[in-house]
Amino acid sequence: MPFNLSSYLRDVPDFPKPGILFKDITPLLASPEALREAIKCMAALEWEEEIDRVVGIESRGFLFGVPLAMELELGFTPIRKLGKLPWRTKSVEYSLEYGSDTLEIHQDGVEAGGRVLLVDDLLATGGTMRAACELIEGIGGHVVGCVFLVELTALGGRRQLANRHLESLIEVD
Repeated sequence: MPFNLSSYLRDVPDFPKPGILFKDITPLLASPEALREAIKCMAALEWEEEIDRVVGIESRGFLFGVPLAMELELGFTPIRKLGKLPWRTKSVEYSLEYGSDTLEIHQDGVEAGGRVLLVDDLLATGGTMRAACELIEGIGGHVVGCVFLVELTALGGRRQLANRHLESLIEVD
């Protein structure tokens, strides 16, 4: 029987604000078997081009991006919130489903022409990943694809990333 990763998600109503049904991944993170399976599944995905670097989006993208980079024997670059990186950065402001934010990457986080796999835990409206793609391309990188643990299909995030190769391990309405 295949491993059921979705059984490790927990619904938390009205978080972070009323009307939001939050998909909590901490039960999956608490299970070594489920976490290992998620990383193995991400590593087994096929992309149209070779990947040079894994880039994860703060903060839960780090939880999957670092072990995925290790599994693929690649380096990892973090994309962080404004003011969290210690060196010269490039930034982009973006909208999300309940506000706005700014993301940053070190200017040398990806080599010119470097082929990047972007990782985050969740695809909702797509604004965060779209901003991350802009950051990668703004420093001369090339986004090969984007991978997510969970995709909230009802929020239509794929439309924001229509020209991107996207993969998600779990799809929920």
